[in-house]
Amino acid sequence: MTIEAVREDTAPSTPPRECTFHTDDWRILARHWYPVALAGDIGEAPVHVRLLDAPLVVYRAGTEVVVADDICPHRGVPLSAGTGDGDTIACRYHGLRFGAGGRCVGIPAHPDDKIPARMHLRPYRVVERYGLVWTSLDRGAYPELMPAMRHWDRPGFQNINLAGFDVKAFAGRQVEGFLDVAHFGFVHAGTFGDPDNAVVPAYNPVRTDYGFEVDYRSSVGNYPHGGRSGEDGFEWLRHFELFVPFTATIAVHFPDDGILEIMNAASPVSARQTRMFAPLARNFDTDRPEQEVHDFNLRIFEEDREVVEIQKPENLPLDPRLEVNIAADRSSVAYRRALRALGLSEFFTA
Repeated sequence: MTIEAVREDTAPSTPPRECTFHTDDWRILARHWYPVALAGDIGEAPVHVRLLDAPLVVYRAGTEVVVADDICPHRGVPLSAGTGDGDTIACRYHGLRFGAGGRCVGIPAHPDDKIPARMHLRPYRVVERYGLVWTSLDRGAYPELMPAMRHWDRPGFQNINLAGFDVKAFAGRQVEGFLDVAHFGFVHAGTFGDPDNAVVPAYNPVRTDYGFEVDYRSSVGNYPHGGRSGEDGFEWLRHFELFVPFTATIAVHFPDDGILEIMNAASPVSARQTRMFAPLARNFDTDRPEQEVHDFNLRIFEEDREVVEIQKPENLPLDPRLEVNIAADRSSVAYRRALRALGLSEFFTA
């Protein structure tokens, strides 16, 4: 795993003041990687984001992307309220300037004085991958394994990043919905699902070091309604991979060896809000307008969002006695088991 923009900082991170997670849960979740922005959206100006309730600033310093707490060490003004030039950012209050590695490189009021070490920011680890800026809030140890897209940057594949969007729900609920195979005919009846083809054939998730993977085979197609249809008798293969806690991928195998892989990267803004990122790769229809891909897939995510936002309880019950399972829920059961294995609390949220 390549780690970029790393500083030797072993002081453990602490939960933010207004944390919506149990403290122990927050510390567990902080060890993992999450996307916080589209790489293409980080230009000269500093950008404000939130992750696990922590306010962060993201900015470019030459070829490096810096992620740090969104607060100036001098007098507490958010650095995202300032300006940038692509190499540094300047605080709006007194013009203090910060560059690569989060180092303070200028204090306009005292340009010739030595800059105190405490004036430097303490950046988090950063990796640019799949067109996204990823970070981990754990400063005490190297984070867990980063989620993987198996077809990104492969020869013959087109890479596309959907626009990020917000879901007013817990990330665990959203990810579980992405893994669910019984909802296609109902939630997605307006895009590709068929309520008359709702039977779920048997499938078996296989545990991995990072979560699980599963092959799900059925006759449910993946083409938009009103467009191309699949070959008669074609068996659609959907290969899922879960990367705990909140990232999953699906590789849909189309006729004529076509493959569409989508990453569902749910970035937990808080225990009640999620920022969604969805890079995808495909090796067919690469000459067609990308906007068609954006429009269709965002419609699918919108259908999911409408259901996830009304689920009760809002958090994800990890006690297997609290919700009733059916055989089609094997991926959901495997997901909750994987979360419990991390040591997360029964309800996962405060």
